[in-house]
Amino acid sequence: MKKTLLTVMSIALFAACGHKQELTSGVELSNLDTTANPVEDFYQYACGGWMAANPLDAEHSRYGSFDKLGETNREQLKGLIDSIAKAQNEKGSVADKIATLYNIGMDSVKLQEQGNAPIQGLLTEIAAMKTREDLKKELSALHLQGIDPFFGLFSEADFSNSAMQIAWVYQTGIGMGERDYYLKADRAEYRTAYMQLMTKEFALAGYDKMANLPADKLAKMVMDLETRLAKAQYDQETNREPSKTFHKVSIAEADKMAAGIDFKAYFTAMGLPKVETFNLAQPEYLAEVGKVLAKENMESLKAYYAWNVINAAAAYLSEDFVMANFEFYGTAMSGREQISPRWKRVTNTLNGAMSEAIGQMYVAKYFPAEAKQRMITLVDNLKEAFAMRIDGATWMDQVTKDKAKEKLAAILVKVGYPDKWRDYSKLDIQNDSYFANVLRSNRFDVEYTLSKIDKPTDREEWGMPPQMVNAYYNPTTNEICFPAAILQPPFFNLKADDAVNYGAIGVVIGHEMTHGFDDKGRLYDKDGNLNNWWTDQDALNFTNNAKVLVDHFNAIKVLDNPETYANGAYCLGENIADNGGLNISYVALQNAIAKGQVNAGEMDGFTAAQRFFLAYAGVWASNIRDKEILNLTANDVHSLGKWRVNGTLPHVTPFIEAFGIKEGNGMWLAPEKRVTLW
Repeated sequence: MKKTLLTVMSIALFAACGHKQELTSGVELSNLDTTANPVEDFYQYACGGWMAANPLDAEHSRYGSFDKLGETNREQLKGLIDSIAKAQNEKGSVADKIATLYNIGMDSVKLQEQGNAPIQGLLTEIAAMKTREDLKKELSALHLQGIDPFFGLFSEADFSNSAMQIAWVYQTGIGMGERDYYLKADRAEYRTAYMQLMTKEFALAGYDKMANLPADKLAKMVMDLETRLAKAQYDQETNREPSKTFHKVSIAEADKMAAGIDFKAYFTAMGLPKVETFNLAQPEYLAEVGKVLAKENMESLKAYYAWNVINAAAAYLSEDFVMANFEFYGTAMSGREQISPRWKRVTNTLNGAMSEAIGQMYVAKYFPAEAKQRMITLVDNLKEAFAMRIDGATWMDQVTKDKAKEKLAAILVKVGYPDKWRDYSKLDIQNDSYFANVLRSNRFDVEYTLSKIDKPTDREEWGMPPQMVNAYYNPTTNEICFPAAILQPPFFNLKADDAVNYGAIGVVIGHEMTHGFDDKGRLYDKDGNLNNWWTDQDALNFTNNAKVLVDHFNAIKVLDNPETYANGAYCLGENIADNGGLNISYVALQNAIAKGQVNAGEMDGFTAAQRFFLAYAGVWASNIRDKEILNLTANDVHSLGKWRVNGTLPHVTPFIEAFGIKEGNGMWLAPEKRVTLW
């Protein structure tokens, strides 16, 4: 829940001993739009050629340079999985489980024949409920299968003692995902489309006949209930505040706050009868859930449970369910015109069900072993540059600087793949139905997660599989992680002078490090505990400086219709990390130039500094639909790609100097208006 992702990242190595071959500039000239003026719109100048050459197709709501890498990666996984799926595998082996799940997911004929049959058992259970006790029992039964009406239960670190894992109860349960879609006037079209989805799928599932109620009435019941839940949920900005989502309570205290849930019985049903305390992340919301379970009419609650099952299952059922689901979540919500091919969707399912098993095969074929140690060396170079930035910060006193450098030195670095792989021997995969296997996989994962509760934190565990094109920082373990799949072009170019590598992967590494010191990461100490290690004055200085970024991004209009602005508070952590990553990696670049490791002169007409910033911008090249702009602005803590360039770079003085930007230019920001942080 607290892991901070860059969305797309990569990794690479700079040659510490020099390159033997003649290096290119690393600037792909065809990616530029030389009709644009870099001092007016740097994003268009740096990325316009790429965007013109990579237009959106019907399948995507956003397509960027990292999405392109993701597609390449998915093709690689397809090759691995296809070979297994066609082979004769030992019964019960990992390979056999991969093959069985993949083949059943690809069997469109069988899926059509089964229709709604795979969900009839669950819907029959729900329709038969008669009492409040039945509701409570069904709640835990669904949660054990990875279907999460009302709230979710998982294991996470104790913020007051990060060495231990405790149970967390966290708000979930609204089908459109974000409360604004239920509450804002300009989201009415989404509510209408969501009602249409529910009406159609209640009928497809046959639940209208079970409940003896019209499908549209069932949909209205669910919409009313979810709107009530949405009103009670914490908003995105509040959920970013660690102190506001950490409320360690006893079972008795929780039952007093949310009497309608009965947490003692709930934890026992979840296989955790010995849990005495847990984190109730959003107490006010859970109190409302308690009232709903105690007082809401039974037919509405049964319809809500049934909808949670149908919605969770739709992507794994017959084509009518799949397409109805896509028409809302793919087209209405994001603007996609065409669903992804079945093999991509099934590959995604496999990645979820057996992520590390597939990752182990991926690493064996595609990850060069020598890259791991070389990457760790690169991270050390960025740590050195970060320490230099801390030493040079004028807004911190020495006491805070010393603590910051202690935390920086303590960061755990994970590169490529875990040293110990997860055991899938107890995962049960059968040749019955696609959705039945998804449920068994869900249960396998739920039990795995819950088994960690009230046990020591395993700092060697990975939060991402190696085949994922992403990276993260986790504050409770004070770790940065770079999976193998991102350790490839376009983020690192072995044949290029390292100015572009510092601008791309160097910034990524600096970005992840900076998350340990962003507006939320700074609240954790070097051991991952929520602990104030700042002097009062330095904390105030940080807050005042960070507000510069909040105000700057709040003023950026990202969409005209409906008129939508960036959310500077919600995206603050990522914007701080982008700013810090740029500044830190630029110092590392200067260190490398001083050591003769980077060509300081011009290549393809660009200086080393210019190549650095062109590489950074190129990471965020993308085309995007208006609906996806609205969706991401509401749901994603990252600023949109365009604004990670045009919104972030004006704050970076070396960028202003590299391109000779002057007052009056579109990319100009007066020095006194630039953020001063890391």
